[in-house]
Amino acid sequence: MFMFLMPLILSNALQSIGQLVGSVVVGRYYGVDALAAISSFFPLFFLLVSFTIGIGSGSAILIGQAYGERNEEKLKAVVGTTLTFTFILGIVLSLLGGIFTWDIMSWLGTPANIIEVSVHYARILFWSMPFLFLYFAYTTFMRGTGDSKTPFYSLLVSTALNLLLLPVLIFGWLGLPAFGLYGAAYASVISTIFTFILLLFYLQKTKHTLRFDAATAHHLKMDFAILKLLLRLGIPSSVNMILVSLSEIAVIAFVNHYGSNATAAYGAVNQVASYVSMPAISIGITVSIFAAQAIGANQLERLDKVLRTGLLLNYLIGGILILLVYLFSENILSWFLTSQETIQIAHSLLMITLWSYLIYGHAMIVTSIMRASGTVLMPTIFSVISIWCVEVPAAFVFSNYTSLGIQGIWTAYPIAFFVSLALQYAYYRWSWKKKQITRIIH
Repeated sequence: MFMFLMPLILSNALQSIGQLVGSVVVGRYYGVDALAAISSFFPLFFLLVSFTIGIGSGSAILIGQAYGERNEEKLKAVVGTTLTFTFILGIVLSLLGGIFTWDIMSWLGTPANIIEVSVHYARILFWSMPFLFLYFAYTTFMRGTGDSKTPFYSLLVSTALNLLLLPVLIFGWLGLPAFGLYGAAYASVISTIFTFILLLFYLQKTKHTLRFDAATAHHLKMDFAILKLLLRLGIPSSVNMILVSLSEIAVIAFVNHYGSNATAAYGAVNQVASYVSMPAISIGITVSIFAAQAIGANQLERLDKVLRTGLLLNYLIGGILILLVYLFSENILSWFLTSQETIQIAHSLLMITLWSYLIYGHAMIVTSIMRASGTVLMPTIFSVISIWCVEVPAAFVFSNYTSLGIQGIWTAYPIAFFVSLALQYAYYRWSWKKKQITRIIH
């Protein structure tokens, strides 16, 4: 699990490096308002990609079980159906997102001094969604077969190209026009699409199990029985991610009331928190894939070992990373914030919430074991309860009716993580463990 996990963690880190460096450049060279404009968009973007991420996680479970069973025909059917559905979904979301961006950003209460920039930035990414979704789908497929190295190598290429393009497109080097902060969006899109094309050539040349061949093309017409399974597994996860996104949108609406300095601090905290949560997310994916392959191979005795190992890795890796961020938080924040007032706001928020991501990881790992067997509905319900019945109300009450102010928003996160863990573990211990576990796809 550790050997699979490390390329996965590094891959997730690499996915964010381009965004991080873009934020550093934009924040330091274009100021707090420009960084706030970018930050106010990301909850909306995550909302729109959430459904695809959920479907991708469902396909990883099916591919993991098919791979554990050594059934290549079944694996190709899952790949073909997922690709077609994902591409159609990407087109629909890119159109809706591109057309209604201004209306949605206005509804979110984006400050008037940054809304025009936010909308323009968002639309660049919206139009690229169909290709971004296909790339995400392929990396998910490969991890479902136990291959975490190829996605990592492809992300090395993508990140290197992204970092190369960032200054060129932002500042207008090599005779190209200067796109300013929009150059960060263009760099991300171009590097991802180029890497996706390169990845397809690599899979074909190496005759990888997941290469796009005649068998894959045959299944592009979609197997509706598999699609039904994908939706059964993916929709609860997608709904959960959408509701998480909506909660972040609610949170940024609360934050926006404190002005653009607070919005920029929110963006900085999210950048740091995204790295701190990476081990938890990566370990959750690893646990889900290893558990799915064990179920596919009918080796159910391995499930408890997978769970215990996942929890050990969560507290070991996550704990070390959180300790390092606590020690150097102000230095890290100063990478992309120049205002001392904004740095102090962001620093105080990190101190409140960062440690609780270990609890978040614990809950995610317990959920991942259950998801690998196809149990997704109840864990999703528990997650929704912890977010919408605990986190959002607590953030609203603490920030508006106590002396905590903006710090009250972040106080709600640890409370919600503890509630989520309590609910997930209770269901795992007293309900799921008593069920008969079988393959989902036959």
